[in-house]
Amino acid sequence: MHIVRPVVETGYENLLLVRLLLEMRIPSIRKSSVAEGLTIEGILDNWFNIKPVIMEAWSENRDELVDLFGKVRDEWMEKDLATWVGANRFYPGVPDALKFASSQLYIVTTKQGRFADALLRELAGITIPPERIYGLGTGPKVEVLKKLQKQPEHQGLTLHFVEDRLATLKNVIKEPELDGWNLYLGDWGYNTQKERDEAATYSRIQLLQLSDFSKKLK
Repeated sequence: MHIVRPVVETGYENLLLVRLLLEMRIPSIRKSSVAEGLTIEGILDNWFNIKPVIMEAWSENRDELVDLFGKVRDEWMEKDLATWVGANRFYPGVPDALKFASSQLYIVTTKQGRFADALLRELAGITIPPERIYGLGTGPKVEVLKKLQKQPEHQGLTLHFVEDRLATLKNVIKEPELDGWNLYLGDWGYNTQKERDEAATYSRIQLLQLSDFSKKLK
């Protein structure tokens, strides 16, 4: 699961991936023809096209899966917050980098905002105002960046966007309106060597190592 995790954009997709991996391994439970002969490399290279096919074959609905994923997480947090927090982790040095940053920070994530807030508070000991957390449902990241750069208090500032999905950074590059953003691909995140090699071919994208992350926030 860890190997194919880079294809996930939104949490509910983990449910689809787990089922697909099981169908690849156990033919007797197979409900989608996609699983037959599929390889891990095939998932990494073609998830964008595979996802709608398996969702149709399994009669799954995106909104229902998003709600289910969030509901289960909410119930876990309500019953035993400590074990939920313990099942998550930040990369080494990231909490301190966020805590002692001299720049104003915004969290732009496909995770539901309440979960991002809980992780920041409970696991990293950081409180970021809710108006600076843009989670699932606040719009595509490209649109959030447009909104942020238009805010009066950001005029004349140098803007930085750190992301671990190459596809998202490529979407930003497609928008001339966002040419003023400095773009970084965090090489410690959920991306593959193939994606990091491709990122290196874009002049707009800088590969960022975890050890350099805190320096960028000072």
